[in-house]
Amino acid sequence: MGRWSEERVINAAPDASSLAAARKLARPGPWSDSGSNDTLVWGKCQGSGKTPYQVSVDVVAPAYRCSCPSRKFPCKHALALLLLWARGEAAEAGTETADFAQEWAAQRADRATAKERRDSGKPADPEAQAKRLAARLDLMDAGIADFALWLTDVIRTGLAAARKQPYPWWDAVAARLVDAQLPGLAEQVRQMASDIHGRTDWADHLLMNIGRWWALTKAWSQKDGLAPGEFADLKAAVGWATPSAEVQDTESMPGPWLVLGAHRSDDGRIQQQRTWLRSPEGTVVVVLDFAAQGQGLATPQLSGALLDATVARYPGSAPQRAMFTSAIASRGVVTTLGSGDSITEALLHESAAVAASPWRVRHPVLLGNVTVSPDGSGWILDSDGRALPLVDAPLDSLLALTGGHAVDIFGELEDGHVRPLAVVVNEMVVTP
Repeated sequence: MGRWSEERVINAAPDASSLAAARKLARPGPWSDSGSNDTLVWGKCQGSGKTPYQVSVDVVAPAYRCSCPSRKFPCKHALALLLLWARGEAAEAGTETADFAQEWAAQRADRATAKERRDSGKPADPEAQAKRLAARLDLMDAGIADFALWLTDVIRTGLAAARKQPYPWWDAVAARLVDAQLPGLAEQVRQMASDIHGRTDWADHLLMNIGRWWALTKAWSQKDGLAPGEFADLKAAVGWATPSAEVQDTESMPGPWLVLGAHRSDDGRIQQQRTWLRSPEGTVVVVLDFAAQGQGLATPQLSGALLDATVARYPGSAPQRAMFTSAIASRGVVTTLGSGDSITEALLHESAAVAASPWRVRHPVLLGNVTVSPDGSGWILDSDGRALPLVDAPLDSLLALTGGHAVDIFGELEDGHVRPLAVVVNEMVVTP
């Protein structure tokens, strides 16, 4: 593979700010252990933290991998490395491939081989699969042990000391978790670096999550004794994805499925869409769709719509993640989402769900006969006088829709707050 031109590197940049940041790093000083071969370019870039970022680029695909916490593809480190390579200032050909780049390339090759086998119908090599699984588990075990040691240090030094740490301190922990095949935990740690500076209840929030993380490390040490559903929840918490092909092979549930509500989020790197569905028997599932920046998400479904489709569920405790396994056809819309719970009942249901799966942080809730606080304080109240704060709520829209009257609201109960996704008003299901 010939060297890229600088123009091609510039065209690969996700935005102007990433390119500007890359130009500042495109000098030999911050870089070490760089090299290239016919398909790969790699190197380590020293940032503000102690551990340099490991950068790998497949210049044929192309594909990018960096241990930094950036949510952009390619990140500024990958762009800077490519600029150096394009200029012939670093990453000379003929050097021995770095371990981190070789491992990443091997993983990509394994995934490509597995996809080819699935497409061709050839069975996978059981011995090779077992060897890869054992290697992954060893890596994850070491990562969990390192994470448990870090949690012990955090508690020993105190929460206030953790809050004073700079972002690179948290990023370094997240990077080690990514290297240990624990991306779900890594993302939670990165998010905590922002939460402790942006929340007034940061101490309670940090302590609660440290407790959840510690429980997770203990559960991981006993993973061999967990039930299949419990282990599935644990895998999802650490970021071990279940291939969609495995889910498609399971039994599908027929509809019609009622769309309770949907929510879209964008963290700057990945877009996510959550769609909550309920079967005629009352089974609630959530369909997750993802898309990288610049790509389109699946078409959102209308709250209150009835969908003719079959759905297969991922392993885990209820409410389970699901995926559509057939074409989707509309059967019209409903005028109500059904009978809602009081706030007390909703919290009891959440407690039972947390007891079954402590790693789940988001729970569906249908609240009946609740009122949006008219003073604009961002609370909802039920007929028993109980109240819950709202989050990500368009208060002006909610107050205009409800007019101060009691309504039914479907939403997500998360960290003691309700995110409203649908409101039943005048026999209509409306997205606020």
